[in-house]
Amino acid sequence: MCALVAAADGTIDPSERQRVAQLIATNEVLQNFDAEDLRRRFEDNLSKLTTDFAFGKVSVLQEIAKAKKKPAEARAVIQIGIVIGGADGDFDKTEAVVREACFTLDLPPHEFDL
Repeated sequence: MCALVAAADGTIDPSERQRVAQLIATNEVLQNFDAEDLRRRFEDNLSKLTTDFAFGKVSVLQEIAKAKKKPAEARAVIQIGIVIGGADGDFDKTEAVVREACFTLDLPPHEFDL
């Protein structure tokens, strides 16, 4: 979700990449996971998205869909997307991909004010 939101506007500059990596490292929910594994997944998914956004998005949404069977995790995925999307102060560009992730997870976007 972090890579999808970071690349949603079509570009990601080094400062944005660093900011998202920092958010991943410091987010309370994500601290339950291995930091190196999260960093690797973020970079791998970001590479897919920057190479071919449409194809990469399909792949990333398939990964996101794995949380569908665990409602608490699915909601956490969306909440992380909202946090990352709001980090630059402009959530408008990323709202569409977060809404799409909601549909992927069978969660109603209005539940998150989307």
